[in-house]
Amino acid sequence: MHSPPIIAIIDDNQSVRESMTDLLEVLGFSPTSYASAFDFLASPSLANTDCLLLDLSMPGMNGVELNAELSRRSFAMPVVFMTGHAQEAIISEAKSAGTCLFKPFGGEELKAAIEFAIKK
Repeated sequence: MHSPPIIAIIDDNQSVRESMTDLLEVLGFSPTSYASAFDFLASPSLANTDCLLLDLSMPGMNGVELNAELSRRSFAMPVVFMTGHAQEAIISEAKSAGTCLFKPFGGEELKAAIEFAIKK
């Protein structure tokens, strides 16, 4: 039996992490969540993650910076960025590195973005 893809949710907003966890479970994924880029980088799940659901605007290290750090560490993985209010320059950079969803978004949109990112 094939196990569901592990999706790491990285967002500094706890309610977003909780709602995304619930939604991803309903959609058939196996979610994990982290409050910051640093929490994810320190996690034992780093090597087992199939795709990132990554907030663009986080304190400390934003989503684009985390994606670059993962590449630097040879942990490049599919990523779906999400934002509600990021600067245009950051959004443009994110779109060149992966898919970008604008909050709020629906379950079907999220599922399609993750499946597209994983198949790339």
